[in-house]
Amino acid sequence: MSEKSTRETYMQSEGPLAVFAGVSPSAPEWFASAVNVIPESAYVDVEGAAIHYLRWGDRSRPGLLLVHGNAAHAYWWSFIAPFLARDYNVAAMDLSGMGDSGWRSGYSMELFAREQLAVCEAAGMFGPGEPPIIVGHSFGGFVTILAGALHGDRLAGTVIVDSPVNPPDREGGPPNREIKPHRVYPTLAAALARFRLMPPQGCDNLYIVDWVARHSLKAVEGGFTWKFDPAIWRRFSIGDTAQRLRETRCRIAIFRGENSVLLPPEIGEYMFNMLGRSAPVVEIPQAQHHVMLDQPLAMVAALRALLADWDHSTPTRRI
Repeated sequence: MSEKSTRETYMQSEGPLAVFAGVSPSAPEWFASAVNVIPESAYVDVEGAAIHYLRWGDRSRPGLLLVHGNAAHAYWWSFIAPFLARDYNVAAMDLSGMGDSGWRSGYSMELFAREQLAVCEAAGMFGPGEPPIIVGHSFGGFVTILAGALHGDRLAGTVIVDSPVNPPDREGGPPNREIKPHRVYPTLAAALARFRLMPPQGCDNLYIVDWVARHSLKAVEGGFTWKFDPAIWRRFSIGDTAQRLRETRCRIAIFRGENSVLLPPEIGEYMFNMLGRSAPVVEIPQAQHHVMLDQPLAMVAALRALLADWDHSTPTRRI
């Protein structure tokens, strides 16, 4: 059976027939145990929008903020965060217009970066001790690059996960999509069957795809629809990511999926050179762009190793 037909069969059987927020019966024990660690769920107001976040661990520990990609949400990290909460005060946020956060009439990178700092503040990450570290995936990585450039003096470091800073001859930027209202699907099964990863890719861990798909939907009159604001990208500029990367004012590391179409080895090398060849570029084996879905435990191990090193070493890159 092909990967596509396997996924379609799954999405038409055990996935959609389970409870709305449940765990797929095919999920391994480690995953079920992780998502059964129930986090604190809270909101902080940022310039008129309620920004939602989840939090795990002891507030007295160093802070670690996890940030999702385009049209995603905090639950993309909910099976990663419990592994890190033993040593960190961990939060995963929903950027405005996504997940369970409020929508705005207009969005900007600078505003998203301020939301990151506000969640760090609300989650108690600027108390006594060292400042927080922000880990951002894909679009969230671009926001995190900006946070490191504008607010790096308030951060212990940033980890950019498969967010490509491209040379001038390689196209990049926000998605170019038609702005139209979300469709309302009559059943949860119908909605889940339409879930797609962007950029398109397969994923062997269907139980994780099922988990993030369920948390991407909300019940509305007439059925189910997507949580994210379809108008986010209207008149939106991602800005000069290369300049912002060079202006990072804290420690920084780059993670990339070995088989990523967005951040292939040559782009990793380009970013490595841009950072003076003194910030690590870490390749996650057998991962595509959606690193935490493809290789979640390898992602945990890589983050643990990097953070342990940062905990007892001093940076060599000029900040």
